[in-house]
Amino acid sequence: MSVIYGRAFAGLLFDMDGTLLSSVASAERCWSRWARDIGLDPADVLAIMHGVRAVDTMRRLGVANPEGEAARLTAIEMEDVDGIVALPGAVTFTAALPANRWAIVTSAPRELAERRLAAAGLTPPAIFVTAGDITHGKPAPDGYLLAAERLGVDPAACLVLEDAPAGIAAGQAAGAHVLVLTATHGTPLQTDCVMVPDYAGLAPVVEAEGIRIQIG
Repeated sequence: MSVIYGRAFAGLLFDMDGTLLSSVASAERCWSRWARDIGLDPADVLAIMHGVRAVDTMRRLGVANPEGEAARLTAIEMEDVDGIVALPGAVTFTAALPANRWAIVTSAPRELAERRLAAAGLTPPAIFVTAGDITHGKPAPDGYLLAAERLGVDPAACLVLEDAPAGIAAGQAAGAHVLVLTATHGTPLQTDCVMVPDYAGLAPVVEAEGIRIQIG
């Protein structure tokens, strides 16, 4: 059995989109609208926008004023939360976690992250790292390192829960163990990490030394 199911973790660090909730339909509608507005092919944009900060995608696309365009995209996304839902079991799983043992690390701006969590019926944790809190977004480890620091734990003693290649790389670069959620993926990920579809078959067991992930 994987070490993920055999040890207690000092902290659980969650990505948001695709990991705690499904926002794929909303995000792709918004990015497609934005791409068409500035004359880009939506298919080209959708191929690179998942799992990273919008401003980093804008820079990769070479658009003028990437910060301004990222803000314009966020305004579009704030208006469209249709179809955003929590992954199966996510609400129950996170509700069972002690406030000082878990965090969210998302590439979304804080205002958008809070809106999506509310739409999905999820309560934000006390430790909540968003796009504006860091200089280097995923796949850089900065967000996960900051979350571990704010929890007061060693990143190597944490479990990162992710769904996208950039986030998986960020978790690994931080020195954490990584569990991959696959519910929102149409095609299998190429990764050596342990994968589960969602939280329906998982339960957190809170112990003095940390949190164990129990199957079933």
